Amino acid sequence: GAMAQWKHLSVLIVEDHQAYRALMGWFLQKFEVDHELVCNGQAALTAIALRHFDLVISDCRMPVLDGYSMAREIRRREAVHSRPRVPIIALTAKLSADDARRCLEAGMDAWLLKPLTLEQLRGVLEQWLPQPPGASTNPPATACAGAHWPTRAELIRTFGDEQVVNQMLRTLVREAEADYAGLVQACRIVDPHALVDCLHRLAGSLAFFGETELDRCAGELIEQV
Repeated sequence: GAMAQWKHLSVLIVEDHQAYRALMGWFLQKFEVDHELVCNGQAALTAIALRHFDLVISDCRMPVLDGYSMAREIRRREAVHSRPRVPIIALTAKLSADDARRCLEAGMDAWLLKPLTLEQLRGVLEQWLPQPPGASTNPPATACAGAHWPTRAELIRTFGDEQVVNQMLRTLVREAEADYAGLVQACRIVDPHALVDCLHRLAGSLAFFGETELDRCAGELIEQV
């Protein structure tokens, strides 16, 4: 089956949201895929310099080094050292036409909308991880559509552990509260860069709760800034 063919492959997850990192880690654990979780593009470049990955899934906006700059540097290193091209999939809460263009210009292959479900991740792995000989080849760059975020009950069924789910949701709320405080501060001191960063992170948190009025407002605000 799919899991057996992924046994010797590895995936790098690059995500500054702790709750998303945990979620992706648990999903990959369920698929028995070897993986590493890092919190920004700089840490990702360090990880890639130390070992081989078969797939990179990365947030676009992160502190220290964002996903776009990270992707450009990965492509530059591949060219310099004549290494095979690793697929890079962008993970984003909101995707405008401009974001999509930036992803492709930076050398990313496709993009995913948060929140990502277990089944969507399975689809991504099937599409982008190296196939055993004789399997079909990768399709061209595409957007993988977002899905409704599962309910708490569905999450517990997925992970089989209520404590794990509660911990993840607590982390999510804590991060959202910190980002909201950052947003208030950015408004107070009129720092547009900090404002956009906090809005993007908040949109990521809110995506966890599905299409809410708040989620839509955050999206509209980001477009205005």
